[in-house]
Amino acid sequence: MLVARGILAHPLPFLLMYGLGRTAHRTLKAGEYLFDRPLTPIAVYEKLEQGRVYAQIVVIPEGFDRFDMARIFHDRLGIPPGDFLQVTRQVGLIHDLDPAAPTLEGYLFPDTYRVPYGAGAEQVVEMMVTRFRQILRTRFENELEPGSTKLHEVITLASLVEKETPDPLERPRIAGVFARRLGKSMLLNCDPTVIYAARLARGYADLPQPPVTRGQLEARSPYNTYRVAGLPPGPICSPGVASIRAALDPASGTALYFVSNHHGGHIFAATLEEHARNVARYRRQEAYERQGAQPIRAGSAASGRPSGGSGASAERFNSGDEREQQKRTHSRLPAGARAGTGGASGNSPDTSGARPTPRS
Repeated sequence: MLVARGILAHPLPFLLMYGLGRTAHRTLKAGEYLFDRPLTPIAVYEKLEQGRVYAQIVVIPEGFDRFDMARIFHDRLGIPPGDFLQVTRQVGLIHDLDPAAPTLEGYLFPDTYRVPYGAGAEQVVEMMVTRFRQILRTRFENELEPGSTKLHEVITLASLVEKETPDPLERPRIAGVFARRLGKSMLLNCDPTVIYAARLARGYADLPQPPVTRGQLEARSPYNTYRVAGLPPGPICSPGVASIRAALDPASGTALYFVSNHHGGHIFAATLEEHARNVARYRRQEAYERQGAQPIRAGSAASGRPSGGSGASAERFNSGDEREQQKRTHSRLPAGARAGTGGASGNSPDTSGARPTPRS
């Protein structure tokens, strides 16, 4: 076949190498190989002996959850979504890393993978968890101890940060808001957690997307940070290195609220009154855009889309509710955050569940 396709000019040199290899107990690896140009007999032989099988390139972006990954692996490799989600519900692979993890969510590291032809759900999941371990060992050695509460809480917080902003430089500020809210016993009010709760409830066949609905905000779920204090039970997506670093080292400051600025970033506020003004500016900006007018430039009255966190999304902003939440909720600072810094949410600018996981 290689001769017929023009890869080898003659079969004899290759067959001689194959015969000599067998006498030396060298074997050729089974698999599917890609030959897209003529090669020398030794190049063909070495490729088969080393097992350099044809592999698909699969990209998993930061901020994708298990449901998003199930779609990608189905589209790229034909892996049934149900198989992938079933495997990612089995936490044995990470029990030593995070004994409290409800699923593998957050530990499937986002990266570019070369996946061998014919790989199944178990193989790709193992590749991604292995990559997470490598990142943990090389980038966060002596900072995140496997099996610790700190690791669980830092990866969970990092997943919220990842969903809230696409800007790596802004992530420490977002983490700082979240951590401060946790330290003040304020609900996180993180829209992406609400979306994730709805995804868990409705499953792969009917995945909800932002923006959140009133019904989703009222849903009883441990992931609904509008109803349940503190961090959710586990990560809501796969955070990248920048978000993990931000969760470990939240920026200091006084901000407790943030709202989108329509440019991929956010405007931050230390008080509810200041945040209310930012939301009002956002509404004016939105009205201008609906009318086809020119956007208000930075530094003027425009802010951007509300980030939902702290109960301040444009559609549901209510200062009285927020103050009542501050009085009645109880939460704690994540083990990985510095005292006096960190925590509160918003509406993810990401549309994949935010930037791109059947029922978990």
